[in-house]
Amino acid sequence: MAVVYLALGSNLGNRLENLRAAAQALPPQVKVQELSHVYETPPWGYTTQPSFLNLALRGETQLPPLELLRFLKELETRLGRVPSFQNGPRLIDLDILFYADLILNTPQLTLPHPRLQQRAFVLLPLADLAPDLVHPVLGETIWRLLGQVNLDGIHHADQDL
Repeated sequence: MAVVYLALGSNLGNRLENLRAAAQALPPQVKVQELSHVYETPPWGYTTQPSFLNLALRGETQLPPLELLRFLKELETRLGRVPSFQNGPRLIDLDILFYADLILNTPQLTLPHPRLQQRAFVLLPLADLAPDLVHPVLGETIWRLLGQVNLDGIHHADQDL
């Protein structure tokens, strides 16, 4: 079993329910061990869209990395995500942040997630779960990376899962 950290986000429809449905649909492929708080975050990249609800989770899986990616993308579609443009609005977004301490760079998947250190909406929930986790490429803890990003506009959502 590999320990994985996933990011979940939603900014369309009932955002909290979208996150809940995604987390509940992960087993048995991903055994959810712990969920972060839910954070409301401003959109990143393309800013003319509704704000997001984001969370991170720690889980275990027996799926190899590319099979896990395929499973997550199929789950997004099953939950109602339709193709859009990069950083556009989405019903659900599921990303692999870390897969154990694996460093992988393929056309389909880069691990750890290649931009997580730039994204407060990923680092803040991840810090709830693993502040001392060391990024295997950057050699920095999640807590230290969090201290290097702007947290303006991010706040704890009214409810957690």
